[in-house]
Amino acid sequence: MKLPPLSALKAFEATARHLSFSLAAEELFVTHAAVSHQIKRLEEWFQMRLFERRGRGIRLTRSGELLFRRVSPALNEIAEACNSVKAMKGNDALTVGCIPSIANRWLVPHLVEFTAAKPNLDVKVVYASVADSLAANELDVLISTDEHNMPGVKSEKLFSRTKKPVCSPSFLEKHSPIDTPLDIARVPLIHDEQRKEWQHWFDSAGVCWSATDSWPVFQDFNLLATAVIAGHGVALCPVEVFRLEIARGDLIVLSDIATKQDLGYYASYRQNASTTVFDFVEWFRGVVVMDAEIA
Repeated sequence: MKLPPLSALKAFEATARHLSFSLAAEELFVTHAAVSHQIKRLEEWFQMRLFERRGRGIRLTRSGELLFRRVSPALNEIAEACNSVKAMKGNDALTVGCIPSIANRWLVPHLVEFTAAKPNLDVKVVYASVADSLAANELDVLISTDEHNMPGVKSEKLFSRTKKPVCSPSFLEKHSPIDTPLDIARVPLIHDEQRKEWQHWFDSAGVCWSATDSWPVFQDFNLLATAVIAGHGVALCPVEVFRLEIARGDLIVLSDIATKQDLGYYASYRQNASTTVFDFVEWFRGVVVMDAEIA
């Protein structure tokens, strides 16, 4: 059975799904160059182009479209088969996939409490992306921004994704007053992944605003959090995720005008999961509620 490298097929599938080398690299936790190299390997294996440039973006060739239609469901089926076999080993292991923002601020700081209560449990925590799903990964629990509405899967909301503008006390002291949306428009702004988030916020505030390239964009959410706490600018942040920093006074909410009020962060798991999975989700939900009461 002569097959191309599986790593190259995974890189191709992610790139074809996003039509972006950068987003594929983010999902696979590799560099842009690594994804580009894998695509080149695959095209050399087939001896034909799978992507072609279109302006500043890319699109699939006819050969690429055919390959994507066949490879994507096949990779999902392989993942499901692996998950089924993995589930046969019993309840002595738990793999949790978690997006970095929730892992760093909520899961990892409290995880010792859960593992102390289950000393014989093999717990593995891995970074997940918003594109991950239970069907495509060897995960028992997935904590992400996606509510997985699929048969046999249950999703429980943990946090709201409501975003409001925040800054550090030192930044506010330096740039005061910042009392209105017009005040916010005149100070340095920090962007999470792309500048359109701020555009949506200013539209909601009724302020005519256009982005400037002089303000930084942080692709990783935790980099943005570090920057805003360090006083580099005003950022749009999910206030529930940052409730402890806000309660401590490390961050100050500048306006009640918000975006993404109808979205959330969810814990997803299979409805036929083991008792260990249910115990973990119940425990983590309790951590979120407990810290909300403390804050």
